[in-house]
Amino acid sequence: MTAIKWTCQAFEQLQPAQLYSILRLRTEVFVIEQDCVYQDMDNFDSQALHLCGSQDSILTCYARLFAPGVKYPGASIGRVVTAPQARGTGLGRELMWQALEQCHRAWPGAAITISAQHHLERFYNSVDFKTVSAPYLEDGIPHVEMTRAAVAGTANN
Repeated sequence: MTAIKWTCQAFEQLQPAQLYSILRLRTEVFVIEQDCVYQDMDNFDSQALHLCGSQDSILTCYARLFAPGVKYPGASIGRVVTAPQARGTGLGRELMWQALEQCHRAWPGAAITISAQHHLERFYNSVDFKTVSAPYLEDGIPHVEMTRAAVAGTANN
């Protein structure tokens, strides 16, 4: 098993094949696997940083990151996804630590908010997110809003 190669790029920096891989993985998991018909391409991709984790040139995990004020008052992380074949390996947690570090670099001092699928609440608690809302439906799936206070230093301390 080779190491994960991490890239974090603005939309304009993505190559067509990268964008295709991102949209394919998001569709595979969020639309097909979760049986949820929704508009994944929501006109926010062009405003995001795209964090990709690849192994042997295959996209295995992904998240998009937003500056403060785009989706929430603070920074935000969304479309967090790990390929089915990579689950159970700790890669999801590594993806979140990478996303937190990238947010810290890009927007130092900003709190970070996520709209988390409710069944993943404990997972996000494990990377220091706190639930700040009651469960609500988003695209027919129960979610909760969670935040992580701004932390000085690296995200993984």
